[in-house]
Amino acid sequence: VQLQASGGGLVQAGGSLTLSCFTTESIGSYKGLAWYRQAPGKQRELVAQISIGGRTNYADSVKDRFTISREDARNTMTLQMVSLKPEDTGVYYCNGEKVFPPGREYWGQGTQVTVSS
Repeated sequence: VQLQASGGGLVQAGGSLTLSCFTTESIGSYKGLAWYRQAPGKQRELVAQISIGGRTNYADSVKDRFTISREDARNTMTLQMVSLKPEDTGVYYCNGEKVFPPGREYWGQGTQVTVSS
C-alpha cells in the first residue's frame, strides 16, 4: 500500500476535520499529491492538489475553506477542512503521481466524511 488515508468522520455543518495521507515511500518521490472525493451517485472529483514544489490548486467549491499541505519529514499530506457543509459529504481519496516512472499513480483506500445539517 503506497498511500494510507485517515481522519474521516461525522461532523455537524460548520465543523472541521483534518484528513491525513501517509506515503509509505518518500513523499519526495511524488510529483504531485491530491485529494479527491466521491459523493453517492456522483463521479469522483478533484478537491485539492499540491505539487512537489508546494504549488496548490483547489476546486472552486472548497476555496477559502480547505487547505492542503505536506509535511515532508513525516511523509504526510494533510487536508484541513473548516466550515464544512453537507455537500462536502463523500469518500475522500488521496492520490499521488510518481516522479518515476512517469505517469504512475497510486490511490489511497478512501476515508468517509459525513457532514450533517
